[in-house]
Amino acid sequence: MEPVDGNAIGGLLLSVFGAEMTAAVGTCASCGATGPVAEFVVYLRGPGTVVRCRSCTAVLMVFTEVRGITCVDLTGLANLTSPST
Repeated sequence: MEPVDGNAIGGLLLSVFGAEMTAAVGTCASCGATGPVAEFVVYLRGPGTVVRCRSCTAVLMVFTEVRGITCVDLTGLANLTSPST
């Protein structure tokens, strides 16, 4: 499975958060690395979309769809700061 960058989930993030989030800055709960969501490593194929830390490969976010509802797991993020704040 070939990874892509966080820009590939821009539309998904917009539908979940209601705002443009690829410029948001996330902090990995595992290693503390910070960076824009656009630079995260994303795997689109599989039962869901998995977003990993570029530094330590820890899972940061998981998006799955169940009965038409997008379920989001952000437990791998210590912090996610919106670009407007």
